[in-house]
Amino acid sequence: MSKLEKSNFAKSLLLFATMLGTSMVIGDGVLTPCISVLSAVGGLQEATSKITDGCEALFADLGHFTVRSIQISMCCLTYPAIVLAYTGQAAFLRKNNELVGEAMYWPMFVVAVLAAIIASQAIISATFSIIQQSLSLGCFPHVKIVYTSAKYEGQVYIPEINYLLMLACVGVTLGFRTTAKIGNAYGIAVVFVMTLTSSFLVLIMIMIWKIHIIFAISYIVIIGALELLIITSVLYKFDQGGYLSLVFAAVLITIMFVWNNVFRWKYYYELEQKVSSNKLKEILDDTKFCRIPRLALFYSELVHGIPPIFKCYAANVPALHSVLIFVSIKTLPISKEPFEKILVERLKEFISDDFWLSQRMLNNGEEGGEVNDEMKQVEEIKEEEALSDNEDVKEVEEVKGQEVVKREIGEVDKAWNSEVVHLIGEGEVVVAKELV
Repeated sequence: MSKLEKSNFAKSLLLFATMLGTSMVIGDGVLTPCISVLSAVGGLQEATSKITDGCEALFADLGHFTVRSIQISMCCLTYPAIVLAYTGQAAFLRKNNELVGEAMYWPMFVVAVLAAIIASQAIISATFSIIQQSLSLGCFPHVKIVYTSAKYEGQVYIPEINYLLMLACVGVTLGFRTTAKIGNAYGIAVVFVMTLTSSFLVLIMIMIWKIHIIFAISYIVIIGALELLIITSVLYKFDQGGYLSLVFAAVLITIMFVWNNVFRWKYYYELEQKVSSNKLKEILDDTKFCRIPRLALFYSELVHGIPPIFKCYAANVPALHSVLIFVSIKTLPISKEPFEKILVERLKEFISDDFWLSQRMLNNGEEGGEVNDEMKQVEEIKEEEALSDNEDVKEVEEVKGQEVVKREIGEVDKAWNSEVVHLIGEGEVVVAKELV
């Protein structure tokens, strides 16, 4: 882990592999609807000879469920059902040349179309989720995310991505027309995702689970050999449509890599240009500002420090809100109203805890310290003489401090009850003149 964290090459390679796997999954969001629907509708060729131009998918958006629910459903329901279904199909095909009889053709056709729609919707929903996670990590351009459920977290819809997937699906269907070439691209995408997932699992085994190296090597030898066999079996169809998934991946990796670089440049700029404590005090003490009894939230990517957006705001707007909160942007699976309430409650707790912490540090400073014996004796005499006076002073200061805390908490409540304003800066990245 230490070598991985210190190696820029290893971190860049890991980032590239992650982006490649993510791009392949998003590419599945295009290929799965095409191949599922085409393979299901392709059965019409059996019903009429007028249809000249025509694979099963199982996907689950696992990000919407807990680990325990996935384990229980997979072991007790999904896996047994798959084994029984495939076993039954194999047994039936051994005795019958045709999969379904004439009487069952249309019912089976309807079921196949419905299954294709469900499989397509599942992978499209998974694409929404993975793009949301990539966006929160600064690896994807900003798009509008609609949270479709106030009760269940993680259920999202992205309108722009939905329309892009639709156009891509139509384009692939019109370009390839049959499931053969789409299946080749689909196979390469699935195998690459499977192999990358296994590779990441090895890292998790070693770095997080810390299992014995023999078990990790055994996993690599057994699973790696199988996946290598599968990869070699699908790569020979690269020129027969298999290139499509890699083209999708190349385009998406380019977008994600460029955006991630811009995201990091912007973050480093904000880090270098953050407002100093002296500048902040100068702005707050300026008498030209009109104080508004409201609570304002300034958003930025900075984890620590005051973002430069505040300096720009103060230079252009002659008014400041009575309570200013600087928020580091992180993805939270809660709605805006609970976020504001929780934030205000935590702020009031911070004000109260900060007072008691300062009192404790003050007391420790009076009682502690390393001094020689003579100085210690002098201090003890002084402490005995001023003990009663100090107790009275401490009590008065504590009462005054409590009043200050109460007043500050009251200001926060007053500002929150008036109105909450959300402010976020719009950054623009341009090429420096010396680079042109």
